[in-house]
Formats: sequence, C-alpha cells, structure tokens
Amino acid sequence: QVQLVESGGGSVQAGGSLRLSCAASGNFRSINGMNWYREVTGKERELVASSTRAGDSSYGDSAKGRFTISRDNTQNTVYLFMTNLQPDDTGIYYCDVEAKQYSYSPYTDYWGRGIPVAVSS
Repeated sequence: QVQLVESGGGSVQAGGSLRLSCAASGNFRSINGMNWYREVTGKERELVASSTRAGDSSYGDSAKGRFTISRDNTQNTVYLFMTNLQPDDTGIYYCDVEAKQYSYSPYTDYWGRGIPVAVSS
C-alpha cells in the first residue's frame, strides 16, 4: 500500500502563487508517474501536470506557462508550483502516484485525498 500526504493548498488572491506537495510512503518497490489533477466547478477531473521518473513532464492546457511540476525521487515527493493563479483555478487538487509493490507487479494508481485551492479576484 501507498500513503500520500498532500500539503500546501489554501487561499490566495488573483495573481498569487502556491506550492503543493505530495509525499508518498508505505510498502512499494518503485514509483513511476507522479501527477497532479484537479476538479474545478462545472468540470470533470482534469490532468494539470505529469512527471515521469526519468524527468519528463507535461502539462494540461490550463497549466502551461504558469505551473511547474517537479519531484524529488529520493524523497518520493512531487511538487506543483503554481503562479499567476486566477479564480478559475479554484478547486480541489489531487496527487496521483503510479507505484508497484514488487518488481514483477504492474503499476497501480494511488490517489491523495485532495487539497483545496481558492483564488479570489
């Protein structure tokens, strides 16, 4: 099993910044993808940013140019640095980690409980 502890959300005014963190712990052999999703009002859960263990990253359209994903593989932690936040970014942000328990196991998705982010105009 993998436990995810998310932190760093909160309230900020438009134009402000926040950094989210997600630390994975528990019984697992390795982690591959570490990703951030969000649920904003009126929309389905969407991918914000993703990163691979090799260091590749990609972003959803809403995040491009404003958000940066990074990770520390030694600490099994992924970060999302968000700048120029706007009211449309208000929602719940979820950490998703792809981990496997044994070398021969497939990767399984584990989800955090979600962090609220509120951006006021």
